Amino acid sequence: MKTPAKFDVDLLIVGGGINGTGIARDAAGRGLSVLLVEQDDLASHTSSASTKLIHGGLRYLEYGELRLVREALIERERLLAIAPHIIWPLQFVLPQTHSPRPAWMVRLGLFLYDHLGGRKILPATRTVRLDRDPLGDGLKPGATRAFVYSDCWVEDSRLVVLNARDAAERGATILTRTQLVAATRRDGGWSATIADAQGERTVTARVLVNAAGPWVADVLGKVPDSRRDRGVRLIKGSHIVVPRLYAGNHALLLQNPDKRVVFAIPYEGRFTLIGTTDEAWQGAPGPATIDAAETAYLCDTIDRYFQRGITPADIVWSYSGIRPLYDDHAASASAVTRDYVLDLDAAEDRAAMLSIFGGKITTYRKLAEHAMTQLAPFFPDRNTDLTKSWTATVALPGGDLPESDFDRYLEALIRAYPDLPAALLRRLGRAYGTRVDRILGAARTTAELGEDFGAGLHAAEIDYLVDQEWARSAADILYRRSKLGLHVPADAAARIDAYLAGRIDGAAGGAPPPPQRPIRSACRPHRRTAGQRRRWPRSARIRSR
Repeated sequence: MKTPAKFDVDLLIVGGGINGTGIARDAAGRGLSVLLVEQDDLASHTSSASTKLIHGGLRYLEYGELRLVREALIERERLLAIAPHIIWPLQFVLPQTHSPRPAWMVRLGLFLYDHLGGRKILPATRTVRLDRDPLGDGLKPGATRAFVYSDCWVEDSRLVVLNARDAAERGATILTRTQLVAATRRDGGWSATIADAQGERTVTARVLVNAAGPWVADVLGKVPDSRRDRGVRLIKGSHIVVPRLYAGNHALLLQNPDKRVVFAIPYEGRFTLIGTTDEAWQGAPGPATIDAAETAYLCDTIDRYFQRGITPADIVWSYSGIRPLYDDHAASASAVTRDYVLDLDAAEDRAAMLSIFGGKITTYRKLAEHAMTQLAPFFPDRNTDLTKSWTATVALPGGDLPESDFDRYLEALIRAYPDLPAALLRRLGRAYGTRVDRILGAARTTAELGEDFGAGLHAAEIDYLVDQEWARSAADILYRRSKLGLHVPADAAARIDAYLAGRIDGAAGGAPPPPQRPIRSACRPHRRTAGQRRRWPRSARIRSR
């Protein structure tokens, strides 16, 4: 559906994290024209720095967040159904050893957890004796009773990219490495200046969506008459990765004396992912790194439970992210709500801007539905029903596996490519699902996939990531489109960047491939005026009430 000639696009979305891309997908699927701008790479901040879980948030029950937990539990199984290649069930062991909560309280919480969201796919909670069950292997002697419940794992940054990919295929334009410089209300809509490596230009939109995550306040600062009565509270969460601590494919939820919890999760086959922390972030939004106190906290937690302790020397990788939570004035960082607030700033003579505060990755799809409910009245000239939701049952790209059965799909993939390594096919199947043939094509051997940069990353896959997933650097590929950075040789990043320099020749600044740039013809060149500052709002995941 075309936008009235008065505006270049219906929606201008600022922020390429999970909420920005989720709204872009939903809006494009309802027939709106969409332009999304992201100052860096997709999922380059909060959305790739999560604990990588699709979960209800068991600990939020303790804070009375029943609405949030119920919505997240319902979404858990919906997301599992639409993206079974990047989301899969994960069993969690919750030892009662060192628990600051009585067993009856934990069990009651798990009963609610099992029943609040209408669970249909995942198994119910059960009780085990760790001294008699392999689930206790690796834990210190004395660990006896534990509860076992289920949630889901997610490849978080791939979830963001797949939402962007689907949005693009439904007509949205996705511009990475592109910042919002300024936006003003004009003629019943918005006039916005955006900039990338090629310079500045102006685009007009009927509605502005501020999904910039930790930078949501910065975006408001670029709008002269914006309303600023909502607050965001920045919380740093850090994770560490160490060599694998225990056998088995289950995760552990470890309770600490301060009532905070830490996850230990199998990661990338050879490792264990440990996190997260909750630390108030006092500075301006920006890149974050783990500090010594956080490292010690996570190491101490592992030492408390496992026979084999860890030290900072065991850490092979760490990552941190700034979570943009809605400021509910909670006393501690861990108690701040993970619920979301959608703040609509609009009036009869005032163009609409929707700003998103707070949230968690599990509820991004529902957040997008809520956003569209609020935005639909601003498009009365449309013939279609913009309030009709659709994303709950439509698979994300590559997620249309037969009966959502990955193992069955993998068996068929191995039969189709018998001469390619099964481990490579499993990794590609997990990342790309039914679209893996767009990478493999007619290849019969790995040699036909082009140069091998290590760990099974071939030129054919890089080409696909450049053409279809906005990858523009080795970091995009090794740590967001995949986690191959943990497996490739030390020189791989430099080799990949050299390859990309030739492969992307002419696409300076990381602009999307030509098929994704229909909006450029509608964007007018604009020269920066003296004194304008180049500040880039960051994207992340967020949420609504």
